[in-house]
Amino acid sequence: MDKLAIEGGLPLAGEVAISGAKNAALPILCAGLLSADPLTLTNLPHLKDVATMLRLLAQMGVGVTLDGVDGVVLEGAGLNNPVAPYEMVKTMRASVLVLGPLVARHGEAKVSLPGGCAIGARPVDQHIKGLQAMGAEIRVEQGYVHAKVTSASGRLKGARICTDMVTVTGTENLMMAACLAEGETVIENAAREPEVVDLASCLISMGARISGAGTDVIRIQGVERLHGATHSIMPDRIETGTYLCAAAATGGEVRLTRTSASYLDVVVDKLLDAGCDITCERDAIRLKAPQRLKAVSLRTAPYPAFPTDMQAQFMALNCVADGAAVIRETIFENRFMHAVELMRLGADIRIDGNTAVVTGVPALQGATVMATDLRASASLVIAGLAAQGETIIERIYHLDRGYERIEEKLSRLGARVRRIP
Repeated sequence: MDKLAIEGGLPLAGEVAISGAKNAALPILCAGLLSADPLTLTNLPHLKDVATMLRLLAQMGVGVTLDGVDGVVLEGAGLNNPVAPYEMVKTMRASVLVLGPLVARHGEAKVSLPGGCAIGARPVDQHIKGLQAMGAEIRVEQGYVHAKVTSASGRLKGARICTDMVTVTGTENLMMAACLAEGETVIENAAREPEVVDLASCLISMGARISGAGTDVIRIQGVERLHGATHSIMPDRIETGTYLCAAAATGGEVRLTRTSASYLDVVVDKLLDAGCDITCERDAIRLKAPQRLKAVSLRTAPYPAFPTDMQAQFMALNCVADGAAVIRETIFENRFMHAVELMRLGADIRIDGNTAVVTGVPALQGATVMATDLRASASLVIAGLAAQGETIIERIYHLDRGYERIEEKLSRLGARVRRIP
């Protein structure tokens, strides 16, 4: 299992390009199941989750042709195996996003519960509830969701769906399913994330009739078929925020290209509060860090509030800031696992339930730490870059799920980082 070795204490400086968004790419890849015509995607990030999704689509009968450096052409005409087996999806929760498109176009699906989780533990139940409202017959047996359309027309029916909680993948799954349903579907309490809007833009270019994406009420008028299209994946706002935090924590100055601050208002505001100087260009962001950061408190909540996917990175930043910060996590349980690892580097963190109090220290010290999830991995990288001495991060396969060529990009910014096979 690969490790990452970081010799910290150097400010990041220079320019690096941001990749396409993983959280937009995965549902948009699944949109390729909705049409027999070719769907051409560009700005696709080179990530393990993306590679897994492409393999999953290929074993379902979708033609997958790589196109240039960051492009792919999906051809759904050969779709013949509507099954997502556990062996392929156990490491990727986004695999549930094939459920809605498969049921809508193929009339049935058999999809493993990702990671073997139980219904209700995470909002997979909202996906099922919505599809049932649209007329799908669903059984959950032996870790699989079996879904089938039973109407005479063989199509789902439009419905009014109000989710019990805001769920991004639930909104995306139901929106894709509704594109080929008969009549109108209204999704209330819908997720408002930019990735949902990017998926809607792709679907509209394929002939879908969608309005309200980016608000909490999305309306979809079903059509009989979707056609092919070309779509460019949006920039990864979480990767953008991660590199901004890394530059801030190391006292650096960087310019990030092929990205936009329009998806990151609350993150930029927090970095300004921390004392950073930020310049927003049309497709780039420049950050210059102060001599020492000020601690910033935050509370995670659904978009457009502070993203849970940036909480760990800001905890690392606060570890070396002046003062104390209070961090409240309201989205996911057990999302402070990185705190214990940060303490191994000398961080001063106290945890009480879903609240962490972080008191900045003058300097962190390098040590061996272990990544527990994707964003926790990013927080350890940031802390390692800011720490004195060498930090070894174990189990970095998490990083490869969400950050394209991270050691190469950091090296371009002057970091001393290497991968240990």
